[in-house]
Amino acid sequence: MRTFDPRRYTGFFTITLACLFILYAPLAVVAVYSFNDSLSITRFEGVSLRWYQDVFFGLEAGKFRTAAWNSFTIAIMAATAATMIATAAAIGMVRGGNFKGKPASFALISMPIMVPEIVTAVATLIFFSAIGFSLGYVSILVAHIVFCIPFAYLPISARLQGIEATFEEAAQDLYASRWNAFRYVLAPIMAPGIMSGFLLAFIISLDDFIITNFVKGAGVETLPTAIFGAVKQGIKPDIMALSTLLLLFSILIVTLSYLIGRTGDAKNPE
Repeated sequence: MRTFDPRRYTGFFTITLACLFILYAPLAVVAVYSFNDSLSITRFEGVSLRWYQDVFFGLEAGKFRTAAWNSFTIAIMAATAATMIATAAAIGMVRGGNFKGKPASFALISMPIMVPEIVTAVATLIFFSAIGFSLGYVSILVAHIVFCIPFAYLPISARLQGIEATFEEAAQDLYASRWNAFRYVLAPIMAPGIMSGFLLAFIISLDDFIITNFVKGAGVETLPTAIFGAVKQGIKPDIMALSTLLLLFSILIVTLSYLIGRTGDAKNPE
């Protein structure tokens, strides 16, 4: 029986190139023009790093520095909390057997990924308003923790599904408690998946704009919302430089998450 190979179909390669071009050409344009020596965003007049220097030392550097600090601190705390919750959820879902409500539980965990982000943002804002929760730094953190849980859950759950339950059973047969079996046996084997989930949740929180823009309140900015606010006043080359730095950092974190996941899969005991 012949295997399905989409590359054999006429036009597959052309469509693939077209999709990649539409997705990444705008990013390439932003990256190229971030090195433009001119104030123009349409005319390239030489290579310069002046706009990268402006990001760190220019008139708006203080605003961007504060926004970057907010973004990184929120992302670290949100990713940490989301990873801990996702780890507990993965253990319950994978090691808990077939319990009543398991499909519904999985649907609830996965729902933030499937529901349009604008719907989640509006619902979160309405919920915070209904309970009288003031909008600001903490509201962004809470919203990001909830939103990042399924992104952390997926790699952790996938890793755990590849680990045989006999490892924990053997530890318990040797008089280890459930906690010690998890701490000394299961957790080290799960570590690549946990780290991969943390990095994925971190970058999702760091790059989020829609939910953040709805629940941030007045006077609090993250890097994506600060960039959006600056763009509304006109696109300037320093915004392109800042966007390029954020893009490169995001690529680095996603690549690191992928490599850690691959390393864990390669070392996964059979």
